[in-house]
Amino acid sequence: MLKTKNILDEKDKRLRLVSKEVTFPLEKKDLDMIDLMVEYLTNSQIDDLAEKYDLRPGMGMAAIQLGVAKRFLTIVHEIGEEEFDTYVICNPKLTRTSEEMIYVEDGEGCLSVNRDVTGIVPRHARVTVEGYDVNGNKIKIRAREELAIAFQHELDHLDGILFTDRIDKKNPYKGKDQMRSI
Repeated sequence: MLKTKNILDEKDKRLRLVSKEVTFPLEKKDLDMIDLMVEYLTNSQIDDLAEKYDLRPGMGMAAIQLGVAKRFLTIVHEIGEEEFDTYVICNPKLTRTSEEMIYVEDGEGCLSVNRDVTGIVPRHARVTVEGYDVNGNKIKIRAREELAIAFQHELDHLDGILFTDRIDKKNPYKGKDQMRSI
């Protein structure tokens, strides 16, 4: 089982690497890692299990957060009480974005950033992400609101970008009036 301590901290320089595209078929170790990522993200959003296993809650994870510079990510989105939609995408690319911009009112978080961060992270309200499933089949995902933010956040990880990089250092709430909070 994956533990919170296995996730790289923001001080780790590997988080700044640009991840490389994967080839198919995926290696067994990558498939095993994907299973662990999904298990962690699911369990971390179920209060009893998060407490039992001391897991920090998270919705998404990129392979680089476990020290593997490969372009795949997982998102486990809670759609109901302990009911989840799970997304696994390899070699993802953002192919469409909305003009409307949003931000997380309480602030974005990250499993690799274990501290409070003030400021807003401008994100597109709707996105289309294209890539491949674990078997190499082409997939397209349309996401909005919270799920769109999660995809943008994880895609940033694949390019060595942390959400803290997207907060204006001089004016952390810059542009807030031109965006909608969620």
